[in-house]
Amino acid sequence: MKAHFVIPLLAALLLAGGCQRAPEEYISVNGKVFIFNIRNARAFYMLTLNRLPATPDNAVVVAEFENPAGGPVLVKQQKVFPKMTRIDLQSPDVDCVVTDKPYKIRIMLRNAEGETLQTIDTTLTSTLDSTMLPEHALFEGPVYTKTKDGYNPDGSIRFRKKCG
Repeated sequence: MKAHFVIPLLAALLLAGGCQRAPEEYISVNGKVFIFNIRNARAFYMLTLNRLPATPDNAVVVAEFENPAGGPVLVKQQKVFPKMTRIDLQSPDVDCVVTDKPYKIRIMLRNAEGETLQTIDTTLTSTLDSTMLPEHALFEGPVYTKTKDGYNPDGSIRFRKKCG
C-alpha cells in the first residue's frame, strides 16, 4: 500500500522540479575593453552589450565599474530605446590601471519601474597599465598643436608615474 502512495508522490515532485524556469536573459556581453587614448591622456572602460529580443523598451542598463584608483565604483547608465540592438557604455575616466589585474564590472538591467530584471557580474583584465599614458594631453585643437604640459624640455613625452 505504501508503494502505491510513494511512487506517485515522487513522480509529482520530479515533475514540479522540472517546471522551474531558468531566469530570462535580456542582454548579453558582446565586448569589453580598456581604451587608452594617448592623445588626450585618458583611459576608460568600454562595454558593448547585445540587446536580446525579450528586453523591454524603456528599460535602463546600469553598469558599475571597479575604480582602479580605489574608492567608490564608477556608475554609468543608458536607457534602452525601441530600435536599439546594441548598447554601448563608456565609464568615466580611470587612472591607476594595472596590467593583468582583473577589475570587476556589474551590469544590471532594470525595467521602467526600477525592478532589476537581470544582473551580470564579469571582470576585465588589461594588457596595458596607466604608465603608458602621458601626464597631460599631447595636443590641442584640430591641427595637433603640441601642448607644453605634455612634454619635457628635451621634447620627450612626460609619462605618468606608477600609482601607489
